[in-house]
Amino acid sequence: MGIPELPLSRRTALTGAAAGAAALLVPFRSFDPEAAAAPAKKGIFGYGVASGDPTATSVIIWTRATPPMNDGRVATPGSGLGAPLNVKWEVAADANFRSIVRKGHVKTSADSDHTVKVDVTGLDVYTRYFYRFSTRGETSPVGRTQTAGDEKGTTHALRLALVSCSNYTGGYFSAYRSIAKRDDLDLVLHVGDYIYEYGNGSDRYGPAALKGVRDAQPAHEILTLADYRLRHALHKADPDAQAAHRQHPWTTIFDDHEVANDTWADGAENHEAGEGDFQARRRVAMQAYLEWLPFRMPDQSVSHRGVRYFKRFTYGDLADLQVMETRQNRSEQIGTKGSGFLPATDPATIAAVSNPARHLPEPEQMAWVKDGLATPRRWHLVAQQTIMTRVNWPGEALGAPAGSILFNGDQWDGYRNDQAEIIGHMAAQPAGNGDTVVLTGDIHSSWAADLVHDGTPMNPTYTSGGVEFVCPSVSSDGFYEIARGQFPTLPAEAQTNLIRYVEGGITQINPWIKYVDGVGHGYVVVDVTRERVQADFHLTPVPTTAQPDPRVVASVEPAYVKSMQTLAGTRRVQSASGPIGPRSDSPRTAGKLRGPAPQHAAANR
Repeated sequence: MGIPELPLSRRTALTGAAAGAAALLVPFRSFDPEAAAAPAKKGIFGYGVASGDPTATSVIIWTRATPPMNDGRVATPGSGLGAPLNVKWEVAADANFRSIVRKGHVKTSADSDHTVKVDVTGLDVYTRYFYRFSTRGETSPVGRTQTAGDEKGTTHALRLALVSCSNYTGGYFSAYRSIAKRDDLDLVLHVGDYIYEYGNGSDRYGPAALKGVRDAQPAHEILTLADYRLRHALHKADPDAQAAHRQHPWTTIFDDHEVANDTWADGAENHEAGEGDFQARRRVAMQAYLEWLPFRMPDQSVSHRGVRYFKRFTYGDLADLQVMETRQNRSEQIGTKGSGFLPATDPATIAAVSNPARHLPEPEQMAWVKDGLATPRRWHLVAQQTIMTRVNWPGEALGAPAGSILFNGDQWDGYRNDQAEIIGHMAAQPAGNGDTVVLTGDIHSSWAADLVHDGTPMNPTYTSGGVEFVCPSVSSDGFYEIARGQFPTLPAEAQTNLIRYVEGGITQINPWIKYVDGVGHGYVVVDVTRERVQADFHLTPVPTTAQPDPRVVASVEPAYVKSMQTLAGTRRVQSASGPIGPRSDSPRTAGKLRGPAPQHAAANR
């Protein structure tokens, strides 16, 4: 196509080297060397419990029921071992289960990797519940969940934690631990890369200090159904992940690493020759994903290409949450396999990425999103995977000639017709239809930006269609780790200063980007009121010579750092004066429920 290509790929840009990592601090706790299989040896419900995708009257509850074996073997995830189990489930108004409001039985087997998913219906709106499972004389841990505040005529509080990019080998899941301690969240929203596909060899992704402490299982790159099941089990074995799932309902959507890096419709950057059929790999990856997460499948009777995963939740007249899926049907990235960074000033490149035949979400999903944004609501929250707003990258920060400007072909910038269409649609909505806030992950850094679609570098005049808040990674390498890999002899303070310089360059040539942090890891608390949507960034400490990589220190947790907000009607980002305060109201205690209790609920596959 005659498009200039740069040697720096997206994978390279988000992978830190391990040089000098031996000098990092050693965590005070370690994990079983077979961490993924360990819970299967510790009882039927060793993988904990989870809940997800709550509506006003229903919620998905989940567990893995490992069947006891009589021959000395263990029915570890992905093994296919173990007889079917009949599992009892209960939902109660109290943690002691004195007031059980829903109950039933469900059969699980090796067909679903012995995972259990129940759609509990007939619940009360905006109400907190407790749930548990039992079989063969064993009872699971008690989980806490709640229904959504989707109540006509009443505006309830809405507060969620935004997370993404949780690489097990990259560091401790301290963000999950911090989230588990909170009592003020309605939901945890995970916008992709819940697992990573890499192994422990030359493709290992994460600091060398955690080798032998937090290793991938299986040890090789995952390709088969058994592989993906075991990798999901590794994440569910993590105590911090278990705690966060036990405390709050989650809504999740996959990105690329749930299958392979930089996935598109027919392949991925990290799917190589000799690794089998890509479509078969994706099918088993998605089967394991749906088995191991409390994911509510949307109505499949709606005409769609492939499997429909995108879905919408509502919260009265306050907000709706549209959860997009942007990998299954996206066009292949422009440039080298898996794209990477491309020159923003090359006409052939811009023409190629602007081709209206190329799509990030397929046209059917684009129409669905636009229809949702045109529905009157105070706020439209759009959860999706890759940065939507225009980002011009200073080339010299990425190894390109000084003065050059690059863009990431895997982000919406690589699909400019779709980018202009969706942001232009946001900007065209009348005030009565509400404002849009896009919630994003993927880039392993923190951002707050206006959704610009007609701006150019150094031009402060632009139209904003809405705003975008981007959460950092839970543990995957960010900009700071890139600097450590490129300049391993520099002290941590100098490496941090280098990233601060890059951050300044980004905001200078992108006047619509109001905040960026490429150093910290953690999560974002998003609080929604009628007057504003505020994002509080909770990040790990700034690295120092004494503590150059906080991810490898198990006792370190993210802390509040920065608040950004958008006021209703402005469709722009600005700083907020401080962190969010107490909720305006709290979920109710369960009372008398509507309708008959279901007699049976089947396991979902």
